[in-house]
Amino acid sequence: MPADRPQDPTSSAARPGRASGMRRWFGQVKGGLLLSVTIAFAASFLSEHYGAPAMLFALLLGMAFNFLAVDPRAAPGITFSSQTVLRLGVGLLGLRLTFGDITDLGLVAVLGAAGLLLLTLAAGTLIARLFGRSLAFGLLTGGSVAICGASAALAIAAVLPRRHLSEQDVIFTVVGVTALSTLAMVLYPVLFAALGLTEVQSGWLIGATVHDVAQVVGAGYSIGEEAGDIATFTKLLRVAMLPVVLIVVSQAYRSEAGGPVGLPWFVVLFMALMLLRNLLPMPAPLLEAVSEASRFMLLTAIAALGVKSSLKEMFAAGMQGFAVIGLETLVLLAMALSFVGLIWG
Repeated sequence: MPADRPQDPTSSAARPGRASGMRRWFGQVKGGLLLSVTIAFAASFLSEHYGAPAMLFALLLGMAFNFLAVDPRAAPGITFSSQTVLRLGVGLLGLRLTFGDITDLGLVAVLGAAGLLLLTLAAGTLIARLFGRSLAFGLLTGGSVAICGASAALAIAAVLPRRHLSEQDVIFTVVGVTALSTLAMVLYPVLFAALGLTEVQSGWLIGATVHDVAQVVGAGYSIGEEAGDIATFTKLLRVAMLPVVLIVVSQAYRSEAGGPVGLPWFVVLFMALMLLRNLLPMPAPLLEAVSEASRFMLLTAIAALGVKSSLKEMFAAGMQGFAVIGLETLVLLAMALSFVGLIWG
């Protein structure tokens, strides 16, 4: 009889354990993952038809399914969605950023936006401590107010160790910045007009103070074309600082553990895609597809966080979180108005 040929080590037959392990893993996560994805689709539908932020819908719908958070058929997938899917969605955000047009603002305006971000982070940590909250909570809320709202909150939460931050804190922050950003979109243009500010000044203020990108665009272009362009550019400058903040936060808390210091994989992905976006020509359909995928992944993650959150437990913890975010928002607005008065006054 002919001798048996050696089995190809790369074949699936040679490694049945890996295939069966993947099947077992998918069987464990599919229930919770499917639930989170379904809620994200529903949130997108409601947002398109009623005009409210999709992330807020995802949170509220997720909370309605809180009873499934402890179901063994759903819990692993919910955890996977709230952690791994979240990190991948944050990483893909890097492909959305371009910075060439921001230089049109001028060096003073660019440095002013960067300075406001740093001061807001510092104010966030101070305000959080005054309310008896942790440094991590101050970084989370301050970063969300200073950078890009709910997306920044999710990104910062992903690099903070769980022992320093609860999921209730993340939910508080996402709800707070989303609500305040929507309110600012309506009120800030009226306020800046009442103060007699120009389109350039108003546009810069909108981009430097409103939390979420969508609300910046809405508020800026409600004033005028020039204000909308400047607001968008200024906002992109704030978003561009997200990886720097993520690196600083992750390094600080990793070194605290005494272990090797390294960057989380999704921060590396974010930075790599950001460089590719700015150095290489990329087709518009690809950019649009990746942007939509990132948005949907973040929606799925926030839906899963909603499932894991009990509304009763959230409010039992007190309203300090909302107060912290509100004060940070007012501090940022006051600093931005002072800057405009000094530079353009």
